[in-house]
Amino acid sequence: ENALRGGSKLTIYLGIDPTGPQLHLGHSVPLLLLRRFQRLGHKTTLLIGDFTARIGDPSGKKTQRKPLNAGEIAKHLATYKNQASKILQFSSSENPTEIKFNNKWLGGLKFSDLLAITSHFTVQQMLARDMFQERIKNEEPIGLNEFLYPVAQGYDSVALKTDIEIGASDQLFNMLAGRELVREYLKKEKFVVTTRLLVDPVTGKKMSKSEGNVVALDLAPVDMYGEVMAFPDELIEECFELCTEVPLAEVGGVVKLPPREAKAKLAHTIVAMYHGKSAADEAGKEFNRVFLEDGVPADMRIVKIKEKKKNIIDLLVEIKLAASRSEARRLIEQGGVKIGKE
Repeated sequence: ENALRGGSKLTIYLGIDPTGPQLHLGHSVPLLLLRRFQRLGHKTTLLIGDFTARIGDPSGKKTQRKPLNAGEIAKHLATYKNQASKILQFSSSENPTEIKFNNKWLGGLKFSDLLAITSHFTVQQMLARDMFQERIKNEEPIGLNEFLYPVAQGYDSVALKTDIEIGASDQLFNMLAGRELVREYLKKEKFVVTTRLLVDPVTGKKMSKSEGNVVALDLAPVDMYGEVMAFPDELIEECFELCTEVPLAEVGGVVKLPPREAKAKLAHTIVAMYHGKSAADEAGKEFNRVFLEDGVPADMRIVKIKEKKKNIIDLLVEIKLAASRSEARRLIEQGGVKIGKE
């Protein structure tokens, strides 16, 4: 607080593991917060967890996560900078956000270094986490490497000499591990700022790569518009608050509109953020032409299937028009699927 009031520059970072090839609206929540700090003149870093992705974050997981290999990680992070640049400024001459990779320091640690770092934590601290308690109850295995994930993420804060770490609320344990290590190694306080999770109100699951219910930041305008229009009505206000920079007073007015009109405003706002207003206008026109005027898309994908008969729910999932069977069922129940005119 004193640093902020005194105009000092703070070192602030957000870490993202390349567990999938795309950044998505769930990522945009902390990314937008990091951008605010960047605009205020602070030193901001986007940290790519190319080492921690090889461990796998156990946060919220009911089963062991499959560790990624170096090839998978390299493939996933190849486009991360381009996607993140839709929000952050990396080439700004005034105050660019830096991109760093935690394999630079974690990959070079000696076993003796690791022993010294882990000595600041106890097994009881790790086992107290809810998901580990649930696994013990269900007799599911807990990998020793999973205990090392918060230790590794915590050491990132030391390597970056950070003042503040930003992350989603499910990262609180990992970020507090970093706070402990910063105290021990740097003899100063590190502060943690959490953002709310973007949660599907129908399933209760967070919108994430592992759940398969994300809206990727690199989607084409028409596809992005359509994905947002497929959101449950209950998600409109939450998504406005977390994924856009529309003033809250204005959001309050929009959510009082009929749900379809409010959702169209949300879709237009999000597409405009990542592709510009003209692309959002065109995406809205295309969506209306197809779904309100019984037209057909200007550019339709052709998919061949082997079976002569197939359950519509299985078909939607197979051709990736729905991320899961439950989503396919919801789209059908809400009238969002047509075969011909039916």
